[in-house]
Amino acid sequence: MTNLANQSQEIATLRLLFEISRILDSTIDMHEVIGPILKTMAERMGMLRGTITLLDPASGEINIEAAYGLSEKQRLRGKYKPGEGVIGRVVQTGQPAAVPKISDEPLFLDRTGARKKVRKEDISFLCVPIKLDKQVIGTLSADRLFVEDDSLEEDLRLLTVIGSMLAQAVNLRKIARDEQRRLMDENSRLQAELKNRYRPQNIIGNSTEIQTVCDLIDQVSKSTATVLIRGESGTGKELVSSAIHYHSFRASKPYVKVNCAALPESIIESELFGHEKGAFTGAVSMRKGRFELADRGTILLDEIGYLSLPTQAKLLRVLQEREFERVGGTITIKVDVRVIAATNRDLEGLMEKDDFLQDLYYRLNVFPIHIPPLRERKSDILQLADLFIEKYSKMHDKRILRISTPAIDMLMSYHWPGNIRELENCVERSVLLSSDGVIHGHHLPPTLQTAEASGTIHQGSLETTLENVEREVLTDALKSARGNRAKAARALGISERIMGLRVDKYGIDAKRFRGT
Repeated sequence: MTNLANQSQEIATLRLLFEISRILDSTIDMHEVIGPILKTMAERMGMLRGTITLLDPASGEINIEAAYGLSEKQRLRGKYKPGEGVIGRVVQTGQPAAVPKISDEPLFLDRTGARKKVRKEDISFLCVPIKLDKQVIGTLSADRLFVEDDSLEEDLRLLTVIGSMLAQAVNLRKIARDEQRRLMDENSRLQAELKNRYRPQNIIGNSTEIQTVCDLIDQVSKSTATVLIRGESGTGKELVSSAIHYHSFRASKPYVKVNCAALPESIIESELFGHEKGAFTGAVSMRKGRFELADRGTILLDEIGYLSLPTQAKLLRVLQEREFERVGGTITIKVDVRVIAATNRDLEGLMEKDDFLQDLYYRLNVFPIHIPPLRERKSDILQLADLFIEKYSKMHDKRILRISTPAIDMLMSYHWPGNIRELENCVERSVLLSSDGVIHGHHLPPTLQTAEASGTIHQGSLETTLENVEREVLTDALKSARGNRAKAARALGISERIMGLRVDKYGIDAKRFRGT
């Protein structure tokens, strides 16, 4: 009979521990699990009252965090100092305590007043520490009826196990909170970095044209208006779109970019609006579209002039009603998305040919921003070149100190059909080719050195080529010497007379370099 009783007790203990484990796994919020755990202990252990206390490191006070069998007023009265009462002693020593009769224990204070109306000689009290990293952070205690000749050791061991489970749960939740806080801090840092990277001031250029673009970005960022960005390929339309988003109140929300020209016509609708499982061959599961992913944020529809008419019609509905259905679906999905469209195509010409819907054009063209091509703001070329030199010098571990005057002339005279993207590629190539810390004219791509590209006349003979190189070397030396012929001659290792003859031969005006 004794063995059967022991087995029954062990099974009951295992069931209790399993139930507590299940409660702890149900949520990450400790405040939501403490109450159910104490209630389960009362039901399965015959516990009259139970409390969980926590030590406040700031005040040094021990407070009852949660209780079973106590009123709210009684719970709030339960405050102790380390070493004060049974609970305070457990916190101070880190050792569990078992009191067979609270009436015989002078340390038992009954500060809550919950035992005033009962016979104290009929109540036993157990209290165990809750430890985190070997530090006592609180206690778990229980009242139970006193039973003559009944040892409290088994209940104390069970309470210790439960206290250990609570401590592990607290530790795991602390790790989770720390990780969540770290991720939130990292997210805030990245958001600030993105906002800083794409703020209008970081759109390089001092020309009137680009300052106008920056002013427009500042104005429209504070609104939810639809924006249409126009400009040739490579002018920085995506950069302007990013600046608008990260400068708006939606900066912390999703920013989704879609290149309409890069997506095949067969999947563009699914990409934009998503699809239901089985909507077409290969649709093995439901998939959210870009609009749904961008909800409460911003979507960039780049190269929008390449959309087909059926897709344009569906996009028009989204802009008008802010709703759509997934491909193969019947449920209408509402979205709150700020739309930014970009194109290098002539939308007005497409409308005349009935290749672009007029209604869609007017819906998109709420706030147009035109980005001028690089050839129309040549005063920005050197500033952009300096930026790219710094970028690729770090990337390729090169030390570039300056651009030679002939190279500057070539950069300024070129018409840049590829705009900023082409300039960036040219600078990276030049950085890689340079071996003396200077970007020379011969480091620039051939397109900048042809008659068609630069407007210069190339004779093609060896003599002309050598003269061009000699002219560049002489010009560079005079620039370094600030127009001083004698100093330039010494730097090149030639006499002043030869220097003078060469300067006169090529018609180089040394005075232009004085004061540079």
